[in-house]
Amino acid sequence: MSDSPTRHLNLQGASNFRDLGGYPTADGRITRWRHIFRSNHLGLLTAADIEIVRALGVRSAFDFRGVEERAAGICVVNEITVHSLPIEPTVVAALRAELARGTLTAPVALEIMRESYRNYVRYNTHSFRTLFQHLLEDRAPLIIHCTAGKDRTGFASALILHALGVADDVISEDYLLTNQLYRRDTSNAADLPADVLDAIGSVEATYLDAGFEAVRAEYGDLESYLHDGLKLGTPERTALKARYLQS
Repeated sequence: MSDSPTRHLNLQGASNFRDLGGYPTADGRITRWRHIFRSNHLGLLTAADIEIVRALGVRSAFDFRGVEERAAGICVVNEITVHSLPIEPTVVAALRAELARGTLTAPVALEIMRESYRNYVRYNTHSFRTLFQHLLEDRAPLIIHCTAGKDRTGFASALILHALGVADDVISEDYLLTNQLYRRDTSNAADLPADVLDAIGSVEATYLDAGFEAVRAEYGDLESYLHDGLKLGTPERTALKARYLQS
């Protein structure tokens, strides 16, 4: 639709800042624009960026970064209340362990990335469950983010879109938009080989697939995960759709 809002907001101090609105759902509705945003961290926003975010009316942020990550990039928008839902990063440490053993290759890096997504389901479902509890309190406009806004945030965004009834192929397209929009910061992993940095500085469909592979292994199927893992029964799903979908 030509009159739709811009999905990607090209901020100077944040990349991958975008809107989850405008996606069609199975029941013929679309996700509401300007309600849920996803981004990388909000610690480097410029004065101009802050004014853009203020104009969007964002009041709540849900931050998946670990303890040290949060300290290194505190949100600079004073009006935003930040809710910490920590999922500690594991990828760079696992890569460095392989590097020390002399066994680090690009395929190994890809599998480490996939395993990190499986671990979101195995060990961090509580953080995603808490996110949905907040979403049900209708704090929109809101933003979800981690450090890069691509992995923890990407998986959370996929769960939100699934819960709202968006089709798998559309969810995959949203997830892969990161590869067009994310500006890499490799400063914390400059010791790693270039092909490994490529693996961790982008997203692949197989990463997201690995997360949902773990959903099936642990819960049987996605609907069971939404119901049993994330505690989204029929009343909660109905309430989510009422808040975040439009006709």
